[in-house]
Amino acid sequence: MTALADALADYLTMRRALGFKLERAGGLLADFVAEAGRVGAQRVTVELALRWATEPVGADPVWHGARLSAVRGFARYLAAIDPATEIPPADLLPGRSHRAVPYLYTDAEIAALMAEARNLRSRLRGMTYATLIGLLAATGLRIGEAIALDRGDVDLPGALITVRNAKFGKSRQLPLHSSVTNALTCYAETRDALCPSPRTDAWFVSNAGTRLIYKNAHEVFHQLTERVGLRARGPRCRPRPHDLRHTFAIATVLDWYRDGDDVASRMPLLSTYLGHVSPSDTYWYLSAAPELLIEAAQRLEPDQEDHQR
Repeated sequence: MTALADALADYLTMRRALGFKLERAGGLLADFVAEAGRVGAQRVTVELALRWATEPVGADPVWHGARLSAVRGFARYLAAIDPATEIPPADLLPGRSHRAVPYLYTDAEIAALMAEARNLRSRLRGMTYATLIGLLAATGLRIGEAIALDRGDVDLPGALITVRNAKFGKSRQLPLHSSVTNALTCYAETRDALCPSPRTDAWFVSNAGTRLIYKNAHEVFHQLTERVGLRARGPRCRPRPHDLRHTFAIATVLDWYRDGDDVASRMPLLSTYLGHVSPSDTYWYLSAAPELLIEAAQRLEPDQEDHQR
């Protein structure tokens, strides 16, 4: 076997251990590696990937984009091993998926956003948005779910949040870390002192004592990202509130890997916590993080050594 073929076997083993079936991608990548061997290529290059992806000539551009997308994922994995690997740009072929690329926040960026929120002109508004951002980052809630929370949905003594009638009509309960309940308790005390007679039963309230409006919350978040200097990492990778959810999911799985946990068996738990219909929805979140590929590859190494022995 060639070095690329060996690397492909490791890559597919690692990805399938995360729950990806990769039936079509596995076949495509095997064909790509065979083509690389035929032309004597030792590593992935953009030229090689593009030439292979655009076969057969005249096929649907969406098919060409799917072929290149398979190579792109493999190249991201290889780049962690061989820095000379070239990763095909995301916008190289037409007909590709236009799904946004998650903007993964660092802990420092989340802290900066919360600190900047506290600097908003109104103290209530500042506390509301700082707490909202912290809750999204700490629980992976969708921003619409957080805005829809009523006071009765937040059980501080029980450290539990109930999300009702969320996406696809599903409801779920989320246990909270003590740091989250402390922050929510602080917010509730400030909110009730500054807005003693709200016009809504919502947990998060505006200066007018009403429930936050989804569109306005996005606009405020965008303003905060600009103030702290967060910039788009590409045409489809811009900081959004929803990316706090992606960041939470990826950080959770990374922690599992680093703690030596059985990630595959825990994935259904994460899917339930996030309110996904099926684990496959959660697995997509993870494909955006090269760090996960590195961690998974490192986890596989001992097993491979034992097998070789």
